Amino acid sequence: MKRLNNLYKDICSFEGLYRAYLEARRGKRQRNEVLEFTTSLEENIIQLQNELLWKEYKVSPYRQFYVHEPKKRLIMALPFRDRVVQWSIYRILNPYFDRRFIKDSYACRVGYGSHKSIKRLQYWLRQMDRQNKRIYVLKLDIAKYFYRVDHDILMGILKRQIKDKDLLWLLETIIRCEHTNFGLNLENKGFTGRMIKHVGMPIGNLTSQMFANLYLNELDQFVKHELRARHYLRYMDDSMIVHHDKSFLWHAKSEIERFLDENLNLELNGKTTIRTAKQGVEWVGYRVWPTHIKIRKSTAKRMKARLKQLKELWKTGKVTFEEVDASVQSYMGLLKHCNSYRLRKAVFDWFVLRR
Repeated sequence: MKRLNNLYKDICSFEGLYRAYLEARRGKRQRNEVLEFTTSLEENIIQLQNELLWKEYKVSPYRQFYVHEPKKRLIMALPFRDRVVQWSIYRILNPYFDRRFIKDSYACRVGYGSHKSIKRLQYWLRQMDRQNKRIYVLKLDIAKYFYRVDHDILMGILKRQIKDKDLLWLLETIIRCEHTNFGLNLENKGFTGRMIKHVGMPIGNLTSQMFANLYLNELDQFVKHELRARHYLRYMDDSMIVHHDKSFLWHAKSEIERFLDENLNLELNGKTTIRTAKQGVEWVGYRVWPTHIKIRKSTAKRMKARLKQLKELWKTGKVTFEEVDASVQSYMGLLKHCNSYRLRKAVFDWFVLRR
């Protein structure tokens, strides 16, 4: 495999940083930090360029907040100038990495996504349902994945693929940033041993998505080429193997646990299971059968609760019709990818806005 070289100059170029600025501001033009950066655009880009060329660039402190759906997660957002740098890296590097990923890795990739992964899963289930009496599914879930990515291992993976020393310096500056070491937090949550060192990536970073796919690509290659699992797919840190032989899946689970421990310093959590596909396979918010697809019950429950809340807020004038309509259209887009006629009728028969 040829190692990448001479890419840093493209990342640091004025043209590259300007294009990165255009990507970073998309959908956010009216935010104060974007307007401030844009007011002195040329000077700000030149300053970033000089910091990168002279290797004086440092990652700014993150703004932290929590999201609570579908579960509580710590989100870390960078100032706009740092997002420009990350977009400049992503634009150049990600196309190279993407070509090395397996076909059935679906997260954070252009032309892939959750809905395409669902169609792929259903295609496999239909295909196997014609040939086998039973279909079994091994669902793999990695414990605290983003908080436990080992910085040393990640840098080792990057060095195997990148020869450019200047680019490696910049990537290491971002990865080993003092604000993104979760080792102490993991220790407080009961993780011990090798975990307690420089680990973790912030959820919310553009480069975190790229590194997360690259890190677990090691697992993808192991499963496809060593275990020879044909029906394997992954969506970020969730992955799955579909097979007609239950004993094969138990063997695969054992080998994957060993590989994660020895090579990536990760472990599976208690959600990892082997089940039949008869009850439907839960995947990225849906439940999939060979014959049909339904939205997951917990997702439907959250949707109903949110629509009820929006209805009350609209009655009291706390939200506009346009805000309510945006949420409704979002849910309609979610439901159109599954067999949801009865659910849509049940929900929207009572969702009538009257003041």
